[in-house]
Amino acid sequence: MKKSTLGVLVAAAVAVGAGAWQVTRTPQEEGHAAAGQGKGQEKGQERGQGPTTVNVVAPTRQDVPVMLQANGTVSPISTVDLHPQTTSTIVKVHVKEGDFVKEGQLMFSLDSRSESANLQKAQAEVARDRANLADLERQYKRSMELLGQKFIAQGAVDTLKSQVDAARAEMEANIAAARAIQVGQSYTAIRAPMSGRVGGINVYPGSLVQLSTSLTTITQLDPINVAFTVPETSLAALLDAQRAGKVPVQVFHRDSKTPIEGHLSFIDNTVDPQAGVIRVKAQFANRDTRLWPGQYVNTEVTVQTLRDALVVPQNAIITNTRGTFVYTVGPDGTARVANVERLHAFGANAAVRGLAGNERVIVEGKQNLRPGGKVRVSEVRAPEAQLAEQGKVKGGIE
Repeated sequence: MKKSTLGVLVAAAVAVGAGAWQVTRTPQEEGHAAAGQGKGQEKGQERGQGPTTVNVVAPTRQDVPVMLQANGTVSPISTVDLHPQTTSTIVKVHVKEGDFVKEGQLMFSLDSRSESANLQKAQAEVARDRANLADLERQYKRSMELLGQKFIAQGAVDTLKSQVDAARAEMEANIAAARAIQVGQSYTAIRAPMSGRVGGINVYPGSLVQLSTSLTTITQLDPINVAFTVPETSLAALLDAQRAGKVPVQVFHRDSKTPIEGHLSFIDNTVDPQAGVIRVKAQFANRDTRLWPGQYVNTEVTVQTLRDALVVPQNAIITNTRGTFVYTVGPDGTARVANVERLHAFGANAAVRGLAGNERVIVEGKQNLRPGGKVRVSEVRAPEAQLAEQGKVKGGIE
């Protein structure tokens, strides 16, 4: 009886100890146990893991225009601020604000009565000088005849010769004075120095004008310039394109997709060292006045065209510490690394170097790939249509 009671007590003590150990077990010990079980399961899964599912695309060949984009400002080639060249009174204004004028068109008439009177006086003096010179020339001619007959002395002939020369010089001086007065009179008729559009008119008939008075402005609208800046890294390509011929430039209004065609006309001789850009201008025919001075427009200049370039989607290109590459599907159904060089990025695509053109480039599923890993092609995408608009992005050749 004593032995059975002792056995019962021992069994109860063992049960209580086991329960206490289970209660006092640490979370770290439990985690280690679970991790050991998970690793075993993971190894089992790795032994049965299948190929990675990917989508591929074939590279395409096409001409890729390398374009630079920038915001530009429309500016006139020339603007003239008209001032009178004499002090006078406005007699008549022949144009209206906003008119288009042609070169040489009469715009303002000033009071010319004083200049006309002075011109008539000068012309009369010239006529008098001509008559006096003609009389002296006749006398000199007769004296030469009399000198041949020895009726007069040589001194008398020489005196007449000097009088003829002096009369001729006086007449030439009066002719020059008359021309000067005629030039002054021409200042009373103010004509357009070039073709363009008239701005605001600041005077009216009866206004007294002086040399400092601004009458109006004329702005040339056809042709017209667009000024913009490009990164200095694109300067070499821009200069090479200009040496090869006219560099095409397109501009777009903010609310329009219709381009206006022009060509590069000016590259500045210095680079802005603070902004790292260089100022350029393009010239455009503007007969329909679609471009207006002061407007902001989007400009695009084609600096180069990559002929027959290989094009792949940009999301297929991977750049890391090993370099720039794409994954391709090998003949054995494994992922292979193909090193590429990105020549020019445009839109969703990029022109690259380093591919033969017959590869199957992986575009989706590459995040789970390792070189040599098995792949299963789920979708073969058709090459995307490479529109010209896709090439219109900022930057140059990389």
